[in-house]
Amino acid sequence: MTLPLLLEIGTEEIPDWMIPSALESLRLLFEKLEIPHESVALDATPRRLVLRAEGLPERQPDSEERVLGPAKSAPPQAVAGFARKQGVSVERLSTETTPKGEYYALVKKVNGRRTIDILAGALPAAILGIYFPKTMYWTGKTGPRFIRPIRWIVALLGEETVPFEIAGVRAGNFTSGHRRLGAREIAVTAADYAQRLRESYVILSAEERRNKISSALAGIRVKPDPALLETLVYLTEYPTPVTGSFDPRFLELPEEVLITVMRHHQKYFSVEDAQGKLAPQFVAVMNIDADAEGIVRRGNERVLRARFNDARFFWETDQKKKLAERLPDLAHVTFQAKLGSYLQKTERMVELVKQLGGDAHARRAAELLKCDLTTELVKEFTELQGVVGGLYARAQGEPEPVWQAIYDHYKPESMEDAIPRGRTGQIVALADKLDTLRGCFGVGLIPTGSRDPFALRRAAQGVVKIVVEGRMEIDLLPYLGEKALGDFLQDRTRYYFKDIRGFKYDEVNAAMAAGWSRLLDLEGRLERIQNLRASADFEPLAASFKRIKNILGQAGFVGGAQAIDESLLEPGPEKDLFEECRRIAGQPIENAIARLRPKVDLFFDKVLVNAPDARVRQNRLTLLHTLLAEFSSIADFSEIVTNS
Repeated sequence: MTLPLLLEIGTEEIPDWMIPSALESLRLLFEKLEIPHESVALDATPRRLVLRAEGLPERQPDSEERVLGPAKSAPPQAVAGFARKQGVSVERLSTETTPKGEYYALVKKVNGRRTIDILAGALPAAILGIYFPKTMYWTGKTGPRFIRPIRWIVALLGEETVPFEIAGVRAGNFTSGHRRLGAREIAVTAADYAQRLRESYVILSAEERRNKISSALAGIRVKPDPALLETLVYLTEYPTPVTGSFDPRFLELPEEVLITVMRHHQKYFSVEDAQGKLAPQFVAVMNIDADAEGIVRRGNERVLRARFNDARFFWETDQKKKLAERLPDLAHVTFQAKLGSYLQKTERMVELVKQLGGDAHARRAAELLKCDLTTELVKEFTELQGVVGGLYARAQGEPEPVWQAIYDHYKPESMEDAIPRGRTGQIVALADKLDTLRGCFGVGLIPTGSRDPFALRRAAQGVVKIVVEGRMEIDLLPYLGEKALGDFLQDRTRYYFKDIRGFKYDEVNAAMAAGWSRLLDLEGRLERIQNLRASADFEPLAASFKRIKNILGQAGFVGGAQAIDESLLEPGPEKDLFEECRRIAGQPIENAIARLRPKVDLFFDKVLVNAPDARVRQNRLTLLHTLLAEFSSIADFSEIVTNS
């Protein structure tokens, strides 16, 4: 007989962005219990994390336990004592031969534990073990920690309650409905749980909430915003979109400002008109079933009007002082305690821009790059850093390359994001990211594990993406300084070409072993290797290069200035390979691979590299080293994984 398990952890509202990872953590913790089951499903709303499993056994299977007793040579009293301790007669004991000799032993049947007992003992620790970036005490410092106070727990195995409690909250069969629309206590079973919640205005399925929102938006020209949709899915238990409007005069403000206010501060979808421009409307998502009297709509409109008025005030106030006049103010804005102010960072960036070949526009953009950090608009809407600077620079008459570079300089913010427009923006963004990386690594602020407070991984990934996709012919090594930073950027380069661009891991390892810091050159070599791989001769030749490298390593051969002595070459395969090496010297491997492979194969079939004569042996090692070195500027082909 198998049983269903229902576990619901009821809490105060959990931050939306923490919920998906918490569910995955809960899944892993349940799997670690190693209780057989047929399936697991997880769901969540802001006020509950839910795990439902099917096919759990009523009890675990019986097993046998072997207990080793005293040696066969032990006194009878010791043997009798062992039997008595095990609750059996001496006659029930058997003997067993071990490496130490013969011993008395007993094979005992162990009754399988009831699954409900296992769950009762394990679930409290599993629940409190769910990973959250931050947790809190709610019953005092000696109590348990969780993301938010636990208010109720539903734990049912079949029709039975799993008996345990956490911080005085005893598991039972009562859940809670929607905070405003539903019942405070609802008796549930594993079978009717989701339906009873729905009757109390809780849609348990995140997918269903997502579809409910999307369906309601279908007839409205909202700006696509998958991230906002996902946020709203985990902010609501019964989502209902409502459309509102705002005074069209606010459209005099830049769209970026209006959209940021709506999206980041109010969680509203923006609406477009037929021409794709911002319309004086928005869509809010309520956590109730209806707004027949328009109370919620008017409330949202009133709040948005106040936020837009603030934005307009800040915009107009900030315009009274040009960005260039704000530069000295950066001396009072700390970049990092050990790295000084943003004014000092600006000075370093200007110098870096010069080294990177930036023109007068790039140097001007670098000077103004961080000035918007002193504006009231950015202080209020921090998400607009850079964007506000670019908008102000444009309004204040700065040339297009300058204001665009300022506007774009935080790009790319993810691997999906575009790099900055134009060479000026790319150089300025590169200088900003390189300065941050060099400075932080220089004072020991190196990311460890999941900790990366200065977003250095994102900065390094941005460096790689800008250089490659901006087609920048530069060598990064002179700009890195710290060896640790070089290793860090090398790792990000490997990630970019393998995970983002889709090159095979051994191709990436092979190409990077021949040099990685000139990223466009690396990209070109990777494309050549990828194309070469289609050749029937490639993998056998790569296997031969691996063999050559092993032979040289085992012989302790160190390449130097020694030349190949032609007089020591045997006629036949050895001389033929030498002649082929001379013919292909300086040629692309694409032109040489088909001719070279049979010569290498025959050499290894017919020639003894480890010849008895030391001079001949050294000469043959030199020939192999010369051959290997000929293509080592492209890749270390010994890194290629082959079938041979």
